[in-house]
Amino acid sequence: GDPYAIPPDNPFTGGGGLPEIWAYGLRNPWRFSFDRLTGDLYTGDVGQGTWEELDFVPVGMPGGMNFGWNYYESMHPYQDQPPASATFTWPVAEYIHSEDFSVTGGTVYRGAALPEWQGVYFYGDYCSGKIWGLIQTSQDHWQSKFFFPTGAKISTFGVDETGEIYLADYQSGTMLRLTRR
Repeated sequence: GDPYAIPPDNPFTGGGGLPEIWAYGLRNPWRFSFDRLTGDLYTGDVGQGTWEELDFVPVGMPGGMNFGWNYYESMHPYQDQPPASATFTWPVAEYIHSEDFSVTGGTVYRGAALPEWQGVYFYGDYCSGKIWGLIQTSQDHWQSKFFFPTGAKISTFGVDETGEIYLADYQSGTMLRLTRR
């Protein structure tokens, strides 16, 4: 109904899938965000049993990407054999379940208070409360670095009007602002 509309340039408006679909093969995308400077899209995708993944789509991609679920959990075979014709968009980072079990997608830092963090995509883990930073070091290479523990059950990230990053602690119901120690 009105004002519901499907963008005319969605990848499946001409067939091959539901016209509303822009991308598929995500298991449980838990928070996505657009970089407010570049327009790039970042997504944290919660895995099934062993792997968590971080996905990246540069601005201007026409859509129609297949992120691989449920043939793959992150970049690792999960079940069944994909069709030979399948093309996948692989995550730019992943982590295995050891003490971290549930990725919470974050946001790219574009604030002024911490200039050394410019362009870093911050994300966390709901179960462990850890915060990592992810940065693209070349066209096909990404580096993820552990930043600090929070003790929070990180359920979401947000950004204020000045570009500073906040996160919500599901357990305590509080909001925390990312700062330097």
